[in-house]
Amino acid sequence: MRNLIVNADDLGWTGGVNLGIAEAHGNGIVTSSSLLANGEAFASAVELALGRKSLGVGVHLNLSNGEPIAPRELVTSLLNDQGTFAGGPESILMKLARRSMLLSEVEEEWDAQIRKVREAGIAPTHLDGHKHVHMLPGLFEVAVKLAKRHAIGGIRVSHESSPLRTALATGAQRNAGKVMKQGVQARGLKILARDAREQASHMGLVTTDYFCGIAQTGELTREGVEKLLRGLPDGTTELMCHPGFLDGDLVNSETRLQQSRAREVEILTDKALRNLVAEQGIRLIDYGFLSQGA
Repeated sequence: MRNLIVNADDLGWTGGVNLGIAEAHGNGIVTSSSLLANGEAFASAVELALGRKSLGVGVHLNLSNGEPIAPRELVTSLLNDQGTFAGGPESILMKLARRSMLLSEVEEEWDAQIRKVREAGIAPTHLDGHKHVHMLPGLFEVAVKLAKRHAIGGIRVSHESSPLRTALATGAQRNAGKVMKQGVQARGLKILARDAREQASHMGLVTTDYFCGIAQTGELTREGVEKLLRGLPDGTTELMCHPGFLDGDLVNSETRLQQSRAREVEILTDKALRNLVAEQGIRLIDYGFLSQGA
């Protein structure tokens, strides 16, 4: 059996992103999404999620953008001088190496993020990380611990499959250099958290057999998705994506993923691709379905 989880990251980023994810789910192949507890459009994201029971919703653990959910005085090592998150995985990795970021404070903040999502009425299907921050040394262990504490059954392991990355690379590349750089980052994550899948399994958490989408972040093509679907391996694969509609809040936000989000909505709702899923006998699922052992 070939299972596919198509997970839309960044639910809650802006209203336009929320609407794009809703469209890619309602009229496309998106089955799952990851919710930012501190997203500017958190309230509308919750409304969207609660109104679409067929959409699995996980928690998009965040240390890179926006304000903390926990009281600032409890998570000072995670914040800049303005009291907000700032910095991508590279800067966070350096802070961890210098021990200037406290794991106890990461646990405090991520616990608060998960509790906010749960208190909104959502039972998270899985945990993953904004910019894959949960895969950094020491942080994966924190995420696993919190998944068990909150009875969350699944966790993303961002180990990108090389054959699937190659399949997704099919089609005209708008920024080949960006794809190459992101491919290198994907390989780095495998090295930094090489035992992640085993750690998750040891703690009774489900993961997918395969994962892809890092190298093609912002560069997804219809041809690439088609080739991925035609060559999908047996087992369960997660395709990470970033659909959304461009709005003023998105333009003014700290993300390079702008016009690419609308292109992804078009790809993920393409009727021919939806038909191909059926023709190939691919079962579209979410992490909740996976953790139930179905």
